[in-house]
Parts: sequence; structure tokens; C-alpha cells
Amino acid sequence: MKANVTTIDAAKAGSVDLPDAVFGLEPRADILHRMVRYQLLKRQAGTHHAKDRSLVSGTRAKMFRQKGTGRARHGNKLAPQFRGGGKALGPVPRSHAIDLPKKVRTLALKHALSAKVKSEELIILDKAELAEAKTKTLREKFAALGVKSALIIDGPQVDKNFAMAARNIPHIDVLAFAGLNVYDILRRQKLVLTKAALEALEERFK
Repeated sequence: MKANVTTIDAAKAGSVDLPDAVFGLEPRADILHRMVRYQLLKRQAGTHHAKDRSLVSGTRAKMFRQKGTGRARHGNKLAPQFRGGGKALGPVPRSHAIDLPKKVRTLALKHALSAKVKSEELIILDKAELAEAKTKTLREKFAALGVKSALIIDGPQVDKNFAMAARNIPHIDVLAFAGLNVYDILRRQKLVLTKAALEALEERFK
């Protein structure tokens, strides 16, 4: 599969071959959904916590005698039904993460990349570099490329000037190749890959 390469100035810079095994699949929504759910659950903090009756402070003395008062029998006031008492079945710190086989995670990434190709929302960039870290300059270059919402993936290292110029532009994410993930690909309209990112991608899926 052939794809055109463009420069940051929206000029033609040749073409590249995209492997069909990575970019030519028929996207499956079920696999993408499983992967996005896996990512979102894994990043939940899970630090929510409520005190049960063993953790709240207060007297443990019996409220009144067991019989003869005409009232319901009770122990102490730390029971959940009383004000100031412990929470019944409240949340406790835990991990929300679920398991997903590595093969499914790899397949989901391929389907996300293929989805961008099928919807014609993939841009191959020669280099993601700037001489100066100027947000205005980069905004103008993105306008020429027709980019308003995009995930930009570079090689092992991101150009410092490019990253600094892009961080003030809304709906633009810039990541090194190690940060490539399904959720970020799908949440932005365009996917921009540099030649260095493509080389790293081919190496990863060898």
C-alpha cells in the first residue's frame, strides 16, 4: 500500500510503502472497544475509600439495655444506620485493571492504524522538526496541512522545539513512538506519523 509523504510545510516529499498486515486490516469495533476499556480501567487510581464501623472513632458502649425499653435492640452508635457511624459496604482501595492478552493488544493497535487509513485520516510526515519553538508558526503549518485535531507520533525522540510549540495548541498531542497507543489514536481526528515512527513501527511488528 502506497502513501504520500509530506513535509511540515505541506510540500510533497515522495511516498512510502505501508505494510498491509498493519495498515490494511478491516477495523473491528469490538477489538478496539476491548482495548480502550483495558486502557481506561488500567489508569484508574482506585484510591477511593470509605470508613466502615471498625474504622470510625466513637464509643463502643451499648446504647441502652437489651430489654424493657420497647425500642429496637442495638449495640453501639457506630453502626451504619446511625449518624456518624461507619459506611456499610463502602469502596476500598483496589485495582480496576482487567486482563487482556498481549496478542489482542497488538491486534488492536493494528486495527486502530488501519481505521485511520480507511477513513483517510493518516498523514505521513517527513520530519517533525522546527528551527524555533514558536506556537504561531506551527499553528500556521498545521493549517496548511489541514490539521485541527491530531496525534503526532515521532521516532524514539521528539524534537524539543516542535514539542514546545505544539503543547499550547488545543487538540494536538505529540508523543515519542514508545507512547503510541490505541486510545490516543482514536480520540484525535488525524494520526500523523513521521518516517522515523514508521521505521520503529516496522521494527516492532517484525
